[in-house]
Amino acid sequence: MALTKRQKQVVDFIAGFIRRNGYSPSFEEIAEELGLASLATVHKHLTALENKRYLKRSFNQSRALDLGPEYYRGLSRQRKEAALAAQETPLLGTIAAGQPIETYPDPETLSFADFTAAEHVYALRVRGESMIEDHIMDGDYVLVEKTDRVSNGDIVVALVEGVESTLKRFYRQGKDQVRLQPANASLEPIVMPLSSVEIQGRVLAVHRRYH
Repeated sequence: MALTKRQKQVVDFIAGFIRRNGYSPSFEEIAEELGLASLATVHKHLTALENKRYLKRSFNQSRALDLGPEYYRGLSRQRKEAALAAQETPLLGTIAAGQPIETYPDPETLSFADFTAAEHVYALRVRGESMIEDHIMDGDYVLVEKTDRVSNGDIVVALVEGVESTLKRFYRQGKDQVRLQPANASLEPIVMPLSSVEIQGRVLAVHRRYH
């Protein structure tokens, strides 16, 4: 059963008091902390919390309040929700898989639980079909590790000439050139000086949604 705002304040205070002190607060301490008018008001809130199974009381003992099963059930639910939130990855924008386009921040998150242990990971939405032979389709999401340390053949996020980003396979050509290779036989690679390309990340995984 849902708690009122005041009931939640009471049970949260009791839980924190027990956690800090190892025993429950008195009626007087509850009233003082929460600014309640009388001990009768405290008793009313405690009775309601007991009926909702957020508290347990032993009437023959001093400081005999204890937390009930519904409190622990709610706490478990909050921890699960926090764990799921910790597995969400920022969705920073859209990445071109055709001609390079400028990207913009997008205030969303995606959940990639298998990869969230890695640091500096973000997601991008793919636009275009230049990587279809690597099974990366228009509308897919790619999970990217933010790094500039990549090897030949890695699928990378490349910032071209400081303003445009694209998704391609990376190959060095000699000492000072780079080839950004599409995975689509109908498209030509992008070949340019290495100094004109900034590697912003390496693709870790592809996520596809079916409707």
